[in-house]
Amino acid sequence: MTDRAAAEREPLSPLSVLVVDDDFRVAGIHASLVEEVPGFRVAGTTHTATAALEAVGAFTAAGATVDLALVDIYLPDGSGIDLLRRLDCDAFVLSAAAEGPVVRRALSAGALAYLIKPFPPELLAEKLRGYARFRQLTDAQSVDQSTVESTYRALRETVGRRPDRRPTTRTVTADAVLTAVRNSPTSLSAGQVGELIGVSRATAQRYLASLVTSGLLRMSLRYGTTGRPEQEYRTQ
Repeated sequence: MTDRAAAEREPLSPLSVLVVDDDFRVAGIHASLVEEVPGFRVAGTTHTATAALEAVGAFTAAGATVDLALVDIYLPDGSGIDLLRRLDCDAFVLSAAAEGPVVRRALSAGALAYLIKPFPPELLAEKLRGYARFRQLTDAQSVDQSTVESTYRALRETVGRRPDRRPTTRTVTADAVLTAVRNSPTSLSAGQVGELIGVSRATAQRYLASLVTSGLLRMSLRYGTTGRPEQEYRTQ
């Protein structure tokens, strides 16, 4: 079977994914995105580095495996980069951290992909499909150089049309989110937007991410004295 044919085969069993994010709402969103991709299932969601290690250990003790972890950098009990080095599975980083040195350390620690929040949902789906091809290509006991090159391409190339930045058809809620940010004299967080228009933080976050992708809003990070930075939004 050729590399291309192997890459297009469906996995014999779903690849299991552990979602690690300190925000339970964000973890739930990422888990729902994973479940929408054929060939994947969510093994669980955890919110600390300790819980993530315990979850992987519990699966191993039960004779099961976690194939891939989606890890945030900012965790309440440590850095996601340190967690990458301790996890006995593959990993992607999904984080708001956009500093070059952080990205470099994450990749050096073993991250197969790095997605900066907020990212278009389809980007995660494409990376997961690439990971599935990567797993299929490296399933053999022995590979040649051509296969190795194909595995690199599988992890880095996207399939199908890339998300563009043209505005899409907006809903009433999306317009309310956009108006709230435009009318504010200062940048707003997803929680503040949700309070202003009467929706949950998670709902506001989804619409804000879509508006950033469309080029109608900009996202930056607000750093406090402790804890993880907060995403804030403003008009272009």
